[in-house]
Amino acid sequence: MFYGLIPSPLGQLMLAGTEGRLRMIGFPTGDKARGPELGWRRSDPLFADAARQLGEYFAGERRGFDLPLAPEATPFQAAVLAELRRIPYGETRSYGEIARQIGRPAASRAVGAANGRNPLPIVIPCHRVVGRDGALTGFGGGLAAKRYLLELERRNAFSIDYAASAVAAPSRPCQTDPRAVPQASRQFGAYAVASMRPPPKHSSPS
Repeated sequence: MFYGLIPSPLGQLMLAGTEGRLRMIGFPTGDKARGPELGWRRSDPLFADAARQLGEYFAGERRGFDLPLAPEATPFQAAVLAELRRIPYGETRSYGEIARQIGRPAASRAVGAANGRNPLPIVIPCHRVVGRDGALTGFGGGLAAKRYLLELERRNAFSIDYAASAVAAPSRPCQTDPRAVPQASRQFGAYAVASMRPPPKHSSPS
């Protein structure tokens, strides 16, 4: 197994994989903190593309990832991980919603367990799963990291959508016909013009 280390706002992340596929992302803290194991070989250049995409994500410039992944998972866990990847950026789902989406409506607890064993956090966004009442629940990198990721996405989802809509919106010619200007606007314009005129001159008192 090869691994690389990259800086992030959450601390140094460990990326690990084989045969050009990303298999694991490890946080530096939390109950699922991971580091390189005995016999692993460090090669940061092998993970240059993953490091670049993660850097863009943390900068608020990327919503999803285009990386070859190879997480170890049972068929049930693989179904949960696939559903996690369908949660839109900036949104959350509950464990019950994920269970219903994979056709196992009574398996909320099992979904939670599979979510907690996600070997590729951030890239497979298990941080977007919350409790039924919206409360933050366990996260391998710690609740502070989960809160940070959700806030990052919430903050940037609006700015990305706004920028996209501004680019897509057709330009409109300015309206110069005064009949198209609301009465209140014309009154304000008249007031503004009047206020710009110099004050009248008064004769000096004798």
